[in-house]
Amino acid sequence: MEGIRKEETSSIERLKRNLESCILGKSEEIELLLTAFFSGGHVLLEDVPGTGKTVLIKALARSIHGQYRRIQCNPDLLPTDITGVSIYHPKQEEFIFRPGPVMTHILLTDEINRATTKTQAALLEAMEEGFVTVDGVAHELPKPFLLLATQNPIDFEGTYVLPEAQLDRFMLKFSLGYPDEATEFRMLTSQSKVHPVETLEPVMEVEEVLALQERVNQVYLEEELGKYTIAIVRRTREHPAIFLGASPRATLALSHAAKALAFLRGRDFVLPDDIKFLAPHVIGHRLLLHSEARLEGLTVESVMNSVLEQVKVPVRLQR
Repeated sequence: MEGIRKEETSSIERLKRNLESCILGKSEEIELLLTAFFSGGHVLLEDVPGTGKTVLIKALARSIHGQYRRIQCNPDLLPTDITGVSIYHPKQEEFIFRPGPVMTHILLTDEINRATTKTQAALLEAMEEGFVTVDGVAHELPKPFLLLATQNPIDFEGTYVLPEAQLDRFMLKFSLGYPDEATEFRMLTSQSKVHPVETLEPVMEVEEVLALQERVNQVYLEEELGKYTIAIVRRTREHPAIFLGASPRATLALSHAAKALAFLRGRDFVLPDDIKFLAPHVIGHRLLLHSEARLEGLTVESVMNSVLEQVKVPVRLQR
């Protein structure tokens, strides 16, 4: 791959600044979102209400001049409410497909764990294959397509736990968390009249996003770093505290995400630090700990730190 071009770096920086103007003090989380976006992955945000999840994804859609739709999940939501439905028109004497909210560039699925398992399953095909099937006919989703799902980690009443098969479809999982005191005061003053997202201007078009996604695919991943990625994932399958380790899909997700992160940081090659930074966010939500480990006070975060400490980082790379 040729080096990162100046105009590409400028476009990415403008996009970051746009999002940072709406979500203050969350540069790392914004970087994680863009990592998933430019590598073609999807994101699960687990956070308490009011931390800016909706604002963040709306700001991304406005920044790329893309289509944005939002689904508020609840137990009454049907799969066809997401995918769309075929309706018979007597005049044309044929069924015409009426697309659902999934036919968009940026889809926010709010409180996904409030939808029934059947409705949750309707998202699997869209997330993995990039199309939905209605009445036996496949309908391709717009490109790029990013699904950002949220769930509340506190309120469990009337919720349905996401099955491992669906969790495995999310490239990244992270939280925004509460802002610090200084940032919260800046939020108070900056939003006294109008929210910044309402006046946000696009800084790139969807065609440019697709071109950047293609460039991300060309980022160089050294063979030793590929083996390092595999070693991390395989270690989760052998760790005594882990009941269910990460799947091969996690290996692919981690390598793709590392390429995107390197590109966002202005490099055309991956470093070990890219992989170490992303591993907890890519792998953590795919793991199940033994009940004994949880009783001993171990968490997914602490176990992931243990895994990363046990896997030797390659030091002699060819560049």
